[in-house]
Amino acid sequence: MAKQMTEDKVRKQACKILGFQDSDDVQADVGQLTTFNQLGFPGVNKKPDGWYLPNDLANVAIVLETKASNISLGSKQIAELRNYVKIVGKKYKKVVGILYNGEAVLVFKNQKRVDDAANRLQPLNYYINLFTVQTIDKEHIYDLTAKINHRLHFEFRIKNLYHRMIFTACALVAKRYGALMVEGMDYSMFHNAILNRLKTKLSSDIQRNIKLNTLIDVFTDIKMNLGVTSKKEKSKQQVTRLITEFIGWVKEISDCLDSAAWRGEDVMGIFFNEFNRYKSKADAGQVFTPEHITDFMYKILEVNENDRVLDACCGSGGFLVKAMSNMIQKAGVGTEEATKIKSEQLYGIESDREIYALACANMLIHNDGKTNLEWMDARTEDAGEWIASKNITKVLMNPPYENKYECMEIVENILNHVSKNTLCGFILPDKKLEKAKIKQIESILKKHRLIMIIKLPENLFFKIGITTSIFVFKSGVQQDDNNIFTCYIKTDGLETVKNKGRHDVYQKWLNIEKYWVNSIKERHDKTYKTAKWIKPPELPIKSKKQITGHLSYQMPKKTFRIFKEDFKKTAMDYLMYQKGINTKEFNDKLLATVMYSSNIQMSKGNVNISIKTGDNNGRD
Repeated sequence: MAKQMTEDKVRKQACKILGFQDSDDVQADVGQLTTFNQLGFPGVNKKPDGWYLPNDLANVAIVLETKASNISLGSKQIAELRNYVKIVGKKYKKVVGILYNGEAVLVFKNQKRVDDAANRLQPLNYYINLFTVQTIDKEHIYDLTAKINHRLHFEFRIKNLYHRMIFTACALVAKRYGALMVEGMDYSMFHNAILNRLKTKLSSDIQRNIKLNTLIDVFTDIKMNLGVTSKKEKSKQQVTRLITEFIGWVKEISDCLDSAAWRGEDVMGIFFNEFNRYKSKADAGQVFTPEHITDFMYKILEVNENDRVLDACCGSGGFLVKAMSNMIQKAGVGTEEATKIKSEQLYGIESDREIYALACANMLIHNDGKTNLEWMDARTEDAGEWIASKNITKVLMNPPYENKYECMEIVENILNHVSKNTLCGFILPDKKLEKAKIKQIESILKKHRLIMIIKLPENLFFKIGITTSIFVFKSGVQQDDNNIFTCYIKTDGLETVKNKGRHDVYQKWLNIEKYWVNSIKERHDKTYKTAKWIKPPELPIKSKKQITGHLSYQMPKKTFRIFKEDFKKTAMDYLMYQKGINTKEFNDKLLATVMYSSNIQMSKGNVNISIKTGDNNGRD
């Protein structure tokens, strides 16, 4: 039998679980001496057991009422809590009431009981999320992004693609961590609000500080000229209006990210699709993995909430954001397990400084500050040792394809440093493995097993003109003569939308994805008949010309067919050869005669061509 707890102990336990803590932006604490009057509700002398009261009245407020563990939570206690919710509701539109006795917990969203709330007390964010938007208008997100991009490019005069993305990302990070952004701010106030929030709000966490230092440095490097356009100088009022509108757009996107319907779409990927419209030749050729493919890879590798996920070329962090979102959905939003996922189960490496800053911002935007992101080269031994120390259980990656990045060195380094039997999924050009050096092919297949090759739609990366496949390895297990399962997803159902990239306009992907996830799991393709088992190369490999087996999806060869016309043509060509007639000259003369020296008539759908014989009477 559990030991009974006094109300004082229950209150302290609740404070610890909820994470109530006073700050510049929030009044938050527990106790029995503080009245509502002292908390800013004039004339109300009742004393709540706990409170969370943001300075921004548009945010969610929480009021806590605790009881000793031997007191059941009945109608009397519920009425008392509802009264407290009503008091707080005079200032706040969003109020969560919590009734707790150390074991049972009842939750109210304003005056309505939340029946499906977790049956044990959860951290603060769980209750804040009760008020998040339940649906997302993605078209609206893209429209907002288009406005932001246009504003930054043409009005704020930020020409560099990544600088526009970083500026927007930093504004989103600052907003989500409580930066004061209000109408009427001039640029200096707006810039300092972002910078100060990045510097101070998250300063308690060492790992987070490392990220913030990079973010702050890159943010500080961004140059803009708000004062003038190509045509005329702007007034202070015009500048203030531009900033006020920008703040409004950032707030709207932030609200969507708070939604329970948000499923980890890569914010930077959305920005990139839009911002890429004004991309200059000087901008780097970073390729962002489409969000539906990051989700698809998560599913085919059967990642779950207990996995430790690595992306060693993480770019903007799309794979990590998607993994984090899916894992948290399984573990429960706002739960202790969700906190652990963010802090201990997601790992990323990125070598480009500005892209690394974007990845950090992307994770911070999604309310994660402790993901282990490192700024290093994934090809190095240092990176290998770092990976080996993290007990990685799944790898999801889309490494750079260009030869200068030595893509296959990255793949091999990762395979060599994760634990045995780790499933590793890489998006690579279709023939990348077959074109690798012989020593590299042998080295990989002697240590690791390629178990699947999934050819992706050929227009997936249409902008760079590269066709790709997902290569799934099992690390630490020799290939030997084990066959490789392959299949070909010919289409993902997405359509190209002008200026917005490829989108699931007709909602086809959900069914397509479901079919392929099941087919790949069961190793078949009953509908499209693309599934094949292929033999890997036999080792040792003497030369590329003598290589046996395959390391790519093998497209079916077209069936050879022959027609009567083929026989006639061959016979005619042979007869002309015997007569010494030049076939090309004859064909050209015949074509010219038919086109320009003949009588062409149409009758009842038939075309009649009459050619003059060339005799003196001019007969046909």
